[in-house]
Amino acid sequence: MSKITEQELEQITRAAKEEFPSDPALQQVHIARKTLALEAQHEGVGFLAYVKSLTNKAGRDHPPHEW
Repeated sequence: MSKITEQELEQITRAAKEEFPSDPALQQVHIARKTLALEAQHEGVGFLAYVKSLTNKAGRDHPPHEW
């Protein structure tokens, strides 16, 4: 999994605050989506494939709880 740089994160955050100045929740959603998209780009895969790979990894690390 690639990491984005601090500068890239600051740029994403700044853009989200400009686009949604009065909605911090929407800013956070936008930042999360843009961060995942940028990480996917660094990995050379599509957004959905990258998110799917993260969920598959999480499933291996934490098997479902049996009630």
